Amino acid sequence: MLTAHTIKILQSLDKKKFRQKYNLFLVEGNKIICELFNSDIKIKEIYSTDPQKLGRTDIPVTHIFENELKKISFLKNPKDSVAVCYLVPEEKAGDKDIQLVLDGIQDPGNLGTIIRLADWFGIEQIICSEDTVDFYNPKVIQATMGSFIRVNTVYTNLIEYLSETKNINIGTDMEGESIYTFQRPEKINLILGNEGNGMRPETEKLLQKSISIPRFGKSRSTESLNVSMAAGIILGQLFGK
Repeated sequence: MLTAHTIKILQSLDKKKFRQKYNLFLVEGNKIICELFNSDIKIKEIYSTDPQKLGRTDIPVTHIFENELKKISFLKNPKDSVAVCYLVPEEKAGDKDIQLVLDGIQDPGNLGTIIRLADWFGIEQIICSEDTVDFYNPKVIQATMGSFIRVNTVYTNLIEYLSETKNINIGTDMEGESIYTFQRPEKINLILGNEGNGMRPETEKLLQKSISIPRFGKSRSTESLNVSMAAGIILGQLFGK
């Protein structure tokens, strides 16, 4: 049986201040949890309705019932297991040849999808503004489908970083060069702005090149693309050259 105290702590991990207080975050579902076994992420404990499916005896696993799983899960339809993991100390690994830079992304699903895209295209590092949604938000972790393990995500003062980086700062603009003719520089920072407001003016001033995704449809009803959707289109084109 899970104690009321344990349930309270685990439920509190949906908020950044409590994740930082306890130095913990949650990972849900056997598929993603099994990926943790081959990563540098340290697992404190696993709560599972079917411990045998995890196949590990060296990590503490507590057998719980489905009604208990529902109390500690952040999913509408809870999966089989929840892993309680220690936060990983942030470490900037120096500029990579191709990086994503996020300026105020707020939606957890968007950040999770962007991390998954980065993993798909082999992008090892994402640089985030300090007000970008927290990497360890349960919805972010779930949306990455395990990719958070393989992509280094760093939070920093974006203006200072973009002013000092040796990479070419590239951002999207309706008047920018078409991604279909754009020649990718060897070292780039692809900057993606806030869902509603786009890039901050201070960030835009530091752009060295602007690109756009041409609209081929005749309808003007769709004013813009979702930021993670736009990221996928741009990366697909940049890597396809």
